[in-house]
Amino acid sequence: MDKAVLDMLNTEEIPYKQNEPMSKHTTFKIGGSADLMVFPDNEEKIIRCFSIAKEFENTFVMGNGSNILVRDGGIRGIVIVMSNDNITCRGDVITAGAGAPLSRIAGVAANHSKSGFEFASGIPGTLGGAVRMNAGAYGCEMRDVINTTRYLNTETMEIDELTNERQMFSYRRSIFCDRPEFVILSAELKLRSGDFGEIMAETERLNARRRDKQPLNLPSAGSTFKRPEGFYAAELIESCGLKGFGAGGAMVSEKHAGFVVNASGATAADVTALIDYVKKEVYNKFNVMLECEILVVGED
Repeated sequence: MDKAVLDMLNTEEIPYKQNEPMSKHTTFKIGGSADLMVFPDNEEKIIRCFSIAKEFENTFVMGNGSNILVRDGGIRGIVIVMSNDNITCRGDVITAGAGAPLSRIAGVAANHSKSGFEFASGIPGTLGGAVRMNAGAYGCEMRDVINTTRYLNTETMEIDELTNERQMFSYRRSIFCDRPEFVILSAELKLRSGDFGEIMAETERLNARRRDKQPLNLPSAGSTFKRPEGFYAAELIESCGLKGFGAGGAMVSEKHAGFVVNASGATAADVTALIDYVKKEVYNKFNVMLECEILVVGED
């Protein structure tokens, strides 16, 4: 690693790790090493990291690593982990950094008797990633609560913000999927006043439902496939007799067929092979092409 880059990071007091295994930073517990991983914890340091990133050919931005699969060859270049996790609540508005865990935002909302974010309390991601992919659960999505999103244009290095309508939310997508130079810094959520007891009861009901239905005991990247129009991915996969089917250390969950899990030391190659096989079998039987919801990154 270029000593000048490391000197800049040390001067800016930005924590970093070299040749860091991505398996330590993803919920799948899979992935080769990143050349350089940095952890900026405020906007000033984030901007500085993107200035430094111009020295690298590749830059990858991540939060909690809950919706990604890193290939076994790892990630060349620099990985910027959004670690700005500040959360504030004023009236019905919560403002949080891109690195704030959804579970913690939900906790702050509940403690201030603000309702509308209970659906996200069990999603193991951070705000930036959730906004980018319009994460959702149990009939609610991020677009239902997002007011404005603040972002850095990494091409111009200018900060701007978008209102809800301009973020072009759709099923598991937003404008940030199409504009990778727009890096989410923070977002403002508009919630509503509620009763603390009712909010906690609803949170527990949804989390109990999640524990009952999803394979939370095994590493995964969450739901593997997007919902195909007119169908449910898990039902199609189960109808193909693929529950419990494995490839290497990867397996279609025996609890929920919509999840590919790391059952026993899976490699990224195991996971991608299994995903491809599942897609082929579903297409051959139902003429439906499943689309992967997980972002696959890195080198083979």
